[in-house]
Formats: sequence, structure tokens, C-alpha cells
Amino acid sequence: MPARGRATATALGDVAAAPRVRLLRAVVRDTLPHDSRAFTQGLEFRGATLYESTGLVGRSSLRAGPPGRPPTRYVELPAPLFGEGITLSGDKLWHLTWRNGIAIERDPTTLAERRRVGYRGEGWGLCHEHTAGRGRLVMSDGTDRLTFRDPDSFTETGGVNVRRDGRPVTGLNELECAPDGFVYANVYTTDTILRIDPRTGDVSAHIDAAGLLTASERRGAEQLNGIAAVPGTDGFLITGKLWPRMFHVTFVPR
Repeated sequence: MPARGRATATALGDVAAAPRVRLLRAVVRDTLPHDSRAFTQGLEFRGATLYESTGLVGRSSLRAGPPGRPPTRYVELPAPLFGEGITLSGDKLWHLTWRNGIAIERDPTTLAERRRVGYRGEGWGLCHEHTAGRGRLVMSDGTDRLTFRDPDSFTETGGVNVRRDGRPVTGLNELECAPDGFVYANVYTTDTILRIDPRTGDVSAHIDAAGLLTASERRGAEQLNGIAAVPGTDGFLITGKLWPRMFHVTFVPR
């Protein structure tokens, strides 16, 4: 009996200590066209320019230009590279690959490749924290782990395990490090976006982004993936793999 009593007390303590998860939903403020052939893997703004990376072997690309318009800059990744998440850090654009173990440093203006850096494991999402100084990169690999990396060398510097109500959350995909200090993560194969505290790994909000596409649009589309904070607003631009539209949304209580 004493052992069972201690276990019960610990479990209750864990529940009491778990942060409250807010339930939010995505409300559409505006709609923009999107290339329905783009297998979107990463999305990020710098000023008025939207950067987007796409995946699939032989179809992976990186593009940049005004949102909702044809890109003004475009590069392809040669096979066997499979493009994944991207982020901008100063004069660098980092571009992940899925199972190739390669991060590509690019020139943000021309998109030209500068060098390649190796890493272990898979590459999924990537973002750069809005902090004083150089900050750090945050990377996902499809598990419950967010890995921190140096923005200049891409060297691993630490990480956190993501938990909701004390339980691991896997499938963390495209990431956005927002000005509010949180990391927003698409959850693979779902219409869910999570808001994560990068200091602790705790999920602070569950965002429902279901129902954005019509039934006919859904038949030709795949998963929600791609999230970028819209500069100067409290909104985000979100889309998905092979989606014909992008959505400027805000997150409100559900």
C-alpha cells in the first residue's frame, strides 16, 4: 500500500504541474494562390519575400518571391536530394534534406549554394529563434525531439523533448520560430499545429487548422505543411503539400 500511495501522489503531482494547453483554431483572413504542384516542406518570410522549399526526389526546389505570385528566384535540387525545411539567419539560408544527411548553406539573395554540412538522422523542419544576438536554429526530425544548432556552423548545441500533458508528441514537421518566442510545429499527417515553449518543450497550445480546403481541393492535396509568421501582423501564412491555396490566418480560442 505505501508504494502504491507514493506512485499515486507522484502521478497527481505530474498532472498538477503540467502546463495548461490552450485550444485554438485557425481563422482565415485572406486567401492566396499556391502552386498545386509544390510538395511544400518549408515556408518563411523575410520582409515582403516568401521563401518556400519543396520536396520529392527529382522535384525538390527552393523558390522566393512575393507571396501568391510566381517566384522571382528558383533553384532545383538534383537527385537524390529530397528537400525539406528552410530558415534564414543573417546572411545565410539553411536548407535541409530528408534522409541525405546534408544541410545546404545558401545565399538568401541569389539562392546559390555555398557549402554543405553533414548531420545525423533525418531533416524535417527548421527555424531561427527571434532572440538577441545570433540566436539558435531549431530543427525537427519527425520524432518528439527539437534539436538546437549553431546558426553559423550548424553544430548541434542541445535540444528539448516535446511533451503535451507529460506525454511525448511525435511527427513534428515544419517549424516556425515566431516573434512571440514560441515554436509553431505542423504535426505530420494531421491538420494540427502545436505551439511549443522551446525552453521546456511543453506544448502550450493545440491549434485546429482543419477545413481550409474544399472537398474537391482535398482530393488532389496531401498534408497540411508550411507555416510562416507574416511580418508586422499577428497572423501566419499556412499551406500544405500540393495545395492550390495558401491562407493568411490568425489563431483564436476554439
